[in-house]
Amino acid sequence: MPPAILVIDQGTTSTRAIVFGPDALPVATAQEEFPQFYPYPGWVEHDPKDLWRTTLSTARIALAKATDQGLTIAALGITNQRETVVIWDRKTGAPIHNAIVWQDRRTAQACADLKQDGAEALVQKTSGLLLDPYFSATKIAWLLDHVSGARARAERGELAFGTVDSYLLWQFTNGKVHATDATNASRTALFDIHSGQWDTDLLALFGVPAAMLPEVRDCAAEFGTAAASHLGEALPIRGIAGDQQAALIGQACFDPGMVKSTFGTGAFVLLNTGTSPVASTHRLLTTVAYQLKGRRHYAIEGSIFAAGATVQWLRDGLGIVRSSAETGQLAAQSDPDQHVYLVPAFVGLGAPIWDADARGTIVGITRGTTRREIARAALESVAYQTLDLVEAMRADFNAGDGAAAVIRADGGMSASDWTMQSVADMIDAPVDRPVVLETTALGAGYLAGLQSGLYPEPEIFAKAWHCDKRFTPGMDAATRHAKVTGWRAAIARTVLKP
Repeated sequence: MPPAILVIDQGTTSTRAIVFGPDALPVATAQEEFPQFYPYPGWVEHDPKDLWRTTLSTARIALAKATDQGLTIAALGITNQRETVVIWDRKTGAPIHNAIVWQDRRTAQACADLKQDGAEALVQKTSGLLLDPYFSATKIAWLLDHVSGARARAERGELAFGTVDSYLLWQFTNGKVHATDATNASRTALFDIHSGQWDTDLLALFGVPAAMLPEVRDCAAEFGTAAASHLGEALPIRGIAGDQQAALIGQACFDPGMVKSTFGTGAFVLLNTGTSPVASTHRLLTTVAYQLKGRRHYAIEGSIFAAGATVQWLRDGLGIVRSSAETGQLAAQSDPDQHVYLVPAFVGLGAPIWDADARGTIVGITRGTTRREIARAALESVAYQTLDLVEAMRADFNAGDGAAAVIRADGGMSASDWTMQSVADMIDAPVDRPVVLETTALGAGYLAGLQSGLYPEPEIFAKAWHCDKRFTPGMDAATRHAKVTGWRAAIARTVLKP
């Protein structure tokens, strides 16, 4: 029977399981959404049991579909929403609290206090990150300080911390393996990206006991075995990467200067800088792109907190569209003389502004404004924010080296031709959409397949990447300048302090 790879793609709003065949093309898929919890404004939580439940249900469906096609599974790969924090009991596996999601802003004041104390220089130098509620460290500290008895239990070694990959790995192996990979570790603000180790100074700064941390491994490695009781057969787990790094791998961006942007719930732009970390002078992040055979490759990254989430808000919050696909149609019908801007700072603003207190704003509404213009403003907000990131990346990495000459796009919003054309127009560079849109899952699948000997080395794998459609800039310079000027005025008008 032909060998295949099963991938768990555990995202922010849904869990997917995808099986990739010997040619690294998807052959079976299952997806399930799960509840989101918003206890207070700016707080976002998941029930870890929902993450595990949907992981199992989707994996079993995808496995059954693959088996019906005569495939056998060689290994399991995992990719996950990053920075989200789960803490659980080492004996029972029971979480002590809901997972605190990467979007959550409850630790904004804690970050502001640390910044006021001058701690950001240490955080940035060691971890490559900034002081922001986005990252795991202050979320861990919050749980230890707000769940009764948690800090004492953690110091006694009774509790385990993990990002979602680590939690799923623990569950799959029935508690035998507590580990993560270098990409997920690099998103916690506790990891020294230069030495590849948890950093004692950062642990002390955030008050996180070392006893609760997972072991850090390569992205392609032996992560233990998923017990047969879960999926009907024992499966080796051989690949793990955080979702954005997995997409960089799935897009075959292995050469320095190559860029991918994933347009999902949020949007994340990563530029490969090779084996040397590049310190951003424009408040971007320096992060581990992937680690293979003990060798780390790095990226600079910009994060947009609301991309697809903005469209979801139009659908579920305002009720002005029935489906996400409808927004592109409405945008195409909008009045070009209506200059409406939507700043989707629902949970603050990410790079390069980094304001946890910013909140959403719509600027330029007139009596003639309709849902068509609001839909256009929502989609254009993604293009404007991408431009902000790309400009910063070009400055950080030296545009003369060809940085961001082309962006490889993926994620749910990349299926929208209107949105991708808008991005190309704003950044004044081509946007390439690949044949295989499931690049996040593909990246994790490639890692597991590489470790299993099923898929080739990166330079050979890169040759299999194919462009489905290229979006070429078509907007004249004067129009682009006017639109970008309006966007930056809208950012300036955003109410940063309620």
